[in-house]
Amino acid sequence: MNEQTISINPATLEPNGVVDNTPLDEFPGIFDQARQVQKAWSNLSFKARAQHIRKMADYIRDNADEIAQSISNDNGKLKIDALVTEVIPCIGSINWYTKNASKVLKSELVLPSNLVFANKVSRRFYEPVGVVGIISPWNYPLSIPFGEIIMALMAGNAVVLKVAADTPTIGLLIERILSAAQLPKGLFTLVTGSGSKVVAGMLDNGVNKIFFTGSTTAGKAVMKACAEYLVPCSLELGGNDAMVVLDDADIEKAVNGALWAGCQNAGQSCGGVKRIYVMESVYDAFVEMAIQKVSALRHGNNSYDADIGAVTTEKQLLSLKKDLDAALEQGARVVAQSQPVGGQNGFFFPATLLVDVEHDMPFIQDEIFGPFLPVVKVHTEHEAIQKANDSQYGLTASVWTKSKKRGKAVAAQLEAGAVTINDHLYTHGLAETEWGGPKDSGIGRTHGKLGLLEMVEPKVVNWDWFAVMRKNPWWFPFNEKKYQSMKKSAELMNPRSPFHWLFYLVTYLPTQVVKSMIPWKVKPAKAKNKVAAKKK
Repeated sequence: MNEQTISINPATLEPNGVVDNTPLDEFPGIFDQARQVQKAWSNLSFKARAQHIRKMADYIRDNADEIAQSISNDNGKLKIDALVTEVIPCIGSINWYTKNASKVLKSELVLPSNLVFANKVSRRFYEPVGVVGIISPWNYPLSIPFGEIIMALMAGNAVVLKVAADTPTIGLLIERILSAAQLPKGLFTLVTGSGSKVVAGMLDNGVNKIFFTGSTTAGKAVMKACAEYLVPCSLELGGNDAMVVLDDADIEKAVNGALWAGCQNAGQSCGGVKRIYVMESVYDAFVEMAIQKVSALRHGNNSYDADIGAVTTEKQLLSLKKDLDAALEQGARVVAQSQPVGGQNGFFFPATLLVDVEHDMPFIQDEIFGPFLPVVKVHTEHEAIQKANDSQYGLTASVWTKSKKRGKAVAAQLEAGAVTINDHLYTHGLAETEWGGPKDSGIGRTHGKLGLLEMVEPKVVNWDWFAVMRKNPWWFPFNEKKYQSMKKSAELMNPRSPFHWLFYLVTYLPTQVVKSMIPWKVKPAKAKNKVAAKKK
């Protein structure tokens, strides 16, 4: 009997479903079939692929309510939260990639970069990597893997998806959505089970690239496993995102933005607000308004009178309680929390506003995956930037100011993969903007143009403009004359003056062209011997 993964509704602790794990002995057949069908799929035009994939958008639109409820039941977030941050972005991904994949991945003519190689022209092609393995997390169990699935398919790949063990029924939901596209059998396959075993199964059976989203610790383990097989991987990992509130910010907008980006999805967003740096001249006003608004927030079950849903796992709930204890021990102070509404028989943790927070307190040095709002007072803009950058992570950040010019100037100095002005977190829902960051936040990018390019291998094909050229100037035979000739090539590529460039262009290049049209033939050894005999 197969092992099973059990789903529990985090908001009610009631059973939500059971999913059979994929036996490892099925992996060879899964990957063999994926490789075979991928070849035929890659031969289809972008237009033909898009015709299949657009059918998914129709299915998602027509079943949006059911899909949002399924996400809520498995993940614990509110139904409206699931609709806004998962269902709607999936439709956006389909629309953007089906319209733009052909533009991003079309072949490109590459012209010669200098006169020495003027006869050489190239075309760059983008070929699918083959079979893509996607390993997705539990915090956005639909929208995170779905965008990568669409990118992979539009680029001509086959996909093997492994969903998180804590949200297993979302894998079945994704299967239903993909079935609406009427894809060739085996082009998309869902696998379920232990993360480490699935990664090993993928690598043992010839996966061409792995896309992983999750913690930095787990990402390093995936990268280490991939390195043994020389299989490339793209890693979207953790974040400890800074929110910088300047002295000319719209305070009410900044507070509203902090609450949403810090507490949406119960704070379980790698790109959510995790640290808030507020300039001292507006610090008191920010905190006073934040106290009022945080106190008015409601956490509870999935009804329309709550703002924040449940934390997804019991392990995460216990971790948040430890984080809060650590913050209080280090001198931080709780000044406001959200209020419980309805039944609380689940993994609920209140939105928590913290003051008297110092930047060097250990509790905010690592990623807190929950609805924490720690506010740090800073004296200058420079100090805010410096402290925002003082982190091992660099996923996203935000700047809050009424001046776009000032906002852009500060954004340019923040070390993050995506920086927003007067908003935060939402760019993950934009298919056209890349997602990922430097430092411990990962390697590579997903979404947008760069995300599509992660799904392909570039190939350059090079040829001669003029086929009449019989040989290149640098070909055999070698002699002193050829050496001197190639030195002139260096002069042509980097002339001492415009006069020298014109001189070599007129006197040297035409000569090389003429010489290249004369075939090089080695005289037979016998002929050389006859000539030598005559001389004797």
